[in-house]
Amino acid sequence: MEKKIRFLILFIFIAIQAIAIELSVTDFGAVPDSVTVNTIAIQAAIDKCHQSGGGIVKVPAGVYLTGTLFLKDNVTFEVQRAAEIRGSGNIADYPEMKRNRALIWAYKTKNASLQGDGVINGQGGLFHVGDNAPNRPFLVLIDSCNHIRISNLKLKNSAMWCLRLFGGEDIHVTGIQIYSHSNFNNDGIDIDSKDVRISDCYIDTDDDALCFKSDRRVPCENVVVTNCILASNCNLIKMGTASFGGFKNITVQNCVLRRASESNFRHWHKSIAGITDSITGISGIALEIVDGGHLAQVNISDIVMEGVQTPIFIRLGSRRNPTGSLKNVTISNVIANNSSLIPSTISGVPGFNIENVCIRNCIFNSMGKGEFVSYDTEVPEAENKYPENRMFGSSLPAFGFYIRHAKDIELSDIKFNLLNPDSRPALWVENTASVEMRNLTVKGAATNNKIFYFRGKNNKKVKQ
Repeated sequence: MEKKIRFLILFIFIAIQAIAIELSVTDFGAVPDSVTVNTIAIQAAIDKCHQSGGGIVKVPAGVYLTGTLFLKDNVTFEVQRAAEIRGSGNIADYPEMKRNRALIWAYKTKNASLQGDGVINGQGGLFHVGDNAPNRPFLVLIDSCNHIRISNLKLKNSAMWCLRLFGGEDIHVTGIQIYSHSNFNNDGIDIDSKDVRISDCYIDTDDDALCFKSDRRVPCENVVVTNCILASNCNLIKMGTASFGGFKNITVQNCVLRRASESNFRHWHKSIAGITDSITGISGIALEIVDGGHLAQVNISDIVMEGVQTPIFIRLGSRRNPTGSLKNVTISNVIANNSSLIPSTISGVPGFNIENVCIRNCIFNSMGKGEFVSYDTEVPEAENKYPENRMFGSSLPAFGFYIRHAKDIELSDIKFNLLNPDSRPALWVENTASVEMRNLTVKGAATNNKIFYFRGKNNKKVKQ
């Protein structure tokens, strides 16, 4: 009997502990009038929930102006339908920590969530507008956190990157919508963490839509991204430029890439010869190791893209020493329309080859309009230059792929469709050891009978 009583007491205690409290920010004095700065009131609700063992802090309908809010352990912060967290335009409302500022900040937080059908609006246009301008807050910063869930929210108009995942493990982002064209450096999701899952998201941004980084000198690794729609005026799927720790075990699949809804700053058609569309992204897939670090075990598949200047851009560079490595990459099942004279590129630097890259089962619809003279000149190495598709010029010696300083490259089952006449070959291969090409076809108005052009020391294997 005594054992049963003890068991019952223990069961009741556990049941009580399992009941999470629910708090509303309005109960702590938050006023949804879009004028009152509610930082203290909303933070008080979060702190109370945390101190009580965890639960849900609800933001009901209305517009709540606020500065930095710190998410705490075991707290679910829920911005409900018709509710908006709106960032203050006063930089003094964003305390600086570790040289960073953010509207929503989780630091060394565990078992916390951001959720709801509402909006988090950074009002990024109220801050200094300029590329790499200082002292702008991120919209959401998840810093050195474990077991974090972010779902269904609408993230809007950040002053800087929209969602930064920096350090930590076990982070799941699902069903969020990001729309941010109010400032420069408006990346969608920046991933520099371990064991991350991102799915069913919509991202439409001025800067890189989905950007993997490695600022921490340890790899960004074990990441899966699926079922997303990505739009950008810069790169759509990007690894780098910060590549100090490298990237490992990353899968991106089943995504649609398209041109951004607006372009307030880029205007690529005014600065890059050969681009006629008023809105384009830079590269659909950009894999870049230029700051040291190592990229390996990357698989990108089932991608459809349009409105991009260059479908695939793979670059190993020496912007910072020691030079890293880039190898073991598979890109498959891609359908791409390009909007410039800059083809897909795989380019290392002298003494450092990109290795073991397989590109298969792809259709590339190329704009064409290239001239023979455009590949009769030397392409600069640009070893220390910032990596971007146009780093070698506004045109390259091929309309399909330009490959240089590489080893063990496979291109198989690829169709190149030329939409306009082009006198360049489909492929230019230079100083590349062991390149294997199988089942490559070219359709359209090619005006040069050279489909492949090889220069330098190449150990080529061609199977048609």
